[in-house]
Amino acid sequence: MAVLSRCTEDPGAPARGHVLLVDEPRLLDASTARRRIAGHLTELEVSYPTAPSTPDVALVCDAPEAAARLSGQGVPVVYLHCRHRATEFPAVPAVTRLVQRPDWLSGPQPTGQDPLNAVQLLAPRRLTRNRSRSGCLVLVSAYEADDAERADFTDTFLRPAAAEAVRRTGHCDVVCDTGFTAVRKALGPVAGVRVHRAADVDFDALHAAAETFLASPTLTAVSLAWARDAPLTLLPPLGPDQRDLADRLRRLVPVEVAEDARRPTVWAPHPGPWAPLGSDDDARREAQRIARRVRQLALIPTVF
Repeated sequence: MAVLSRCTEDPGAPARGHVLLVDEPRLLDASTARRRIAGHLTELEVSYPTAPSTPDVALVCDAPEAAARLSGQGVPVVYLHCRHRATEFPAVPAVTRLVQRPDWLSGPQPTGQDPLNAVQLLAPRRLTRNRSRSGCLVLVSAYEADDAERADFTDTFLRPAAAEAVRRTGHCDVVCDTGFTAVRKALGPVAGVRVHRAADVDFDALHAAAETFLASPTLTAVSLAWARDAPLTLLPPLGPDQRDLADRLRRLVPVEVAEDARRPTVWAPHPGPWAPLGSDDDARREAQRIARRVRQLALIPTVF
């Protein structure tokens, strides 16, 4: 049995737990989850894997190897499966195991898998959008897509779509999780386009300021549009998980899939079709609830 305790230099000082934040930086949904939950942990000491530390608790988003290593070291882990999967989730050692699976996505638990605690979509803390919006935000997730599929998508769709976005809206911010260098090189000749790495940029703020929004079928994209009741056009799906999510979403709401960036419907999508996904304000505080679990583990010595 391992005992985890925390000592402070000043016994009379207010308790300030230490949490390590770990995510899969090549995955858009993981970067989103880590950032949104961390926004509610401001009273704790926070560190990242690049800094040597002995945390009281770790929040791990879609990084199973890191969760296994930390659990083996006696660190309590709050683990979150962030992305939608068409297949079952891998088993991960953790004190608390969660999966981002909103009610409208719920279905039978895959056979042979231990039950996971489902949480709703993680909404951004700031729900309003800028009054004077301009430009286009394109969120691209190519995680686990093979090189040929990713290259074909960039050459045949993304480059002309970015050029069309600049022509229609003035400028375009492209955020991608995997293949950043290749995307930046491919879009370099397109004037008015800025390319960002998902792990390094606040795309919640970019979305609040954008006039139009195109995104890969991800829970990040749905959460942005749903929480702000904003239009969304889906990019062509990359891989079976994105295709499955796009199919499930389009059964409920009239979301356009941009097979051809020149089609007018790509740039004038149906505004705010999100009522079938629910409007419970309580569900929009899911990131705050997860942060509360992390805080409790950080501030209370844990025996396991």
